[in-house]
Amino acid sequence: MLPPLAQMWRRDDGSTGDEHDDAGWRMAAAAAVSDLRRAQRPAPMKLIIQIPCYNEEFSLPVTLAALPRKVPGFDRVEWLVIDDGSTDRTVQVAKDHGVDHVVSHPHNKGLAQTFMTGIEASLRLGADVIVNTDADNQYNADDIPDLVAPILKKEAQIVVGERPISEIAHFSAAKKLLQRVGSWVVSLASGVRVPDAPCGFRAFDRAAAVQVYVFTDYTYTIETIIQAGRRNIAIKTVPISTNDDIRPSRLVKSTASYVWRSFLTIVRVFMLYMPMAFLGSLAALSAAAGLVLGFRYLVYLALGEGAGHLQSVVLAAILLIASMVFLMGALISDMVAANRRLLEEVRMRRLADEIDGANPGTGASRPGSR
Repeated sequence: MLPPLAQMWRRDDGSTGDEHDDAGWRMAAAAAVSDLRRAQRPAPMKLIIQIPCYNEEFSLPVTLAALPRKVPGFDRVEWLVIDDGSTDRTVQVAKDHGVDHVVSHPHNKGLAQTFMTGIEASLRLGADVIVNTDADNQYNADDIPDLVAPILKKEAQIVVGERPISEIAHFSAAKKLLQRVGSWVVSLASGVRVPDAPCGFRAFDRAAAVQVYVFTDYTYTIETIIQAGRRNIAIKTVPISTNDDIRPSRLVKSTASYVWRSFLTIVRVFMLYMPMAFLGSLAALSAAAGLVLGFRYLVYLALGEGAGHLQSVVLAAILLIASMVFLMGALISDMVAANRRLLEEVRMRRLADEIDGANPGTGASRPGSR
């Protein structure tokens, strides 16, 4: 039986010769080998470096000048600037310096929402790995290959940079202490040890980025780590270096402000992700204090001195009522948290379908696909 190509290769008289049989076989074999090589060839890898910006016309050129256009393991490296409603020339500066993609907010929405806009835009642009860095050139861009290496090696899906906090001269002693305390709290809440949780220099693979969603407006750094830990997304940290400070931090206006906003962020994160444990603990503490005061009053009452300690009864009643309120709040918050997780799942699946539709053939935006 002649192969199809050989059957179609006939001489002018309509017959098929042996030499044409050989030619047909060779053509068919060459086509099969070509198809096999094409199937075995790895898909092109794209890295997108995203930079959230708000009025960064002076610092952005310094940051862009240091960014790489080639990173080992990637076929394409693209830059994305997310303009958070800047009122200066940030957008024009980005375009003048060769930024591949610019996404703009109509007004200022804050760092956390700007980060999320960048993540979703990068996914729609077909990024396999996303690196987030700051526009103030705080982080050394030479560390980007080290940052993405664990993802390329399939050792992690999220990689967080670890700054040498103790060596950063412009960090006050109070800020250095708060960095350590905050990282410890985040590690406790996430179940993952991250020595420098507030560091914004981090990398995400596509499947991890799809699952990230930030509810707070202040910063994304803490919440994304807790989300990843609770979703069992593999996280790794790598040492990085920092550059000299070229402008004061806009997030840290003062030590007192930083402490207060960090405290509120941590409380909100606990309320979002561990409501039963958080409010249940407050309920238990209030109940214990109320019972102690109530028992104290009973002791005085047994000794015939109860009349002078009615304040203990009032305070005990308030604490026990507060305990019941905390307990009810814990139950309601736990049910709300369950509903939020379902909504997160719906959002994640819709985003994954949208990304896979925009980038057919990748199939890499599903959780667990690496």
